[in-house]
Amino acid sequence: SFRIAVGRRFTKDEAQQADFIDIVAWRNTAEFITKYFGKGKSILICGSIQTRSWTDQNGQKRYSVEVVADEASFVERKSDEQNTSGTPMIDTSTDGFVEVPSDEDLPF
Repeated sequence: SFRIAVGRRFTKDEAQQADFIDIVAWRNTAEFITKYFGKGKSILICGSIQTRSWTDQNGQKRYSVEVVADEASFVERKSDEQNTSGTPMIDTSTDGFVEVPSDEDLPF
């Protein structure tokens, strides 16, 4: 079990806010997360929302909402996806591609 912070979108005049979501992972997913992730590292979680209820030591009814992680993977930050000019990097090489001169040469 762990908690992730999910940043909310904000305007220039607002302070940045975050929601904190409890995550539960089992078996291989839990091992993967433990091995490759730590505090402050970006993570992508796919799973389902689960609710639980229980009675605490004082007899109070308690509720919990959490995500049960089916998958976890790495997330690239926007700065990693773009070059210094701010435009997305595009691979312009033609390795592995063959140019077809016109539609008339297609076999279908």
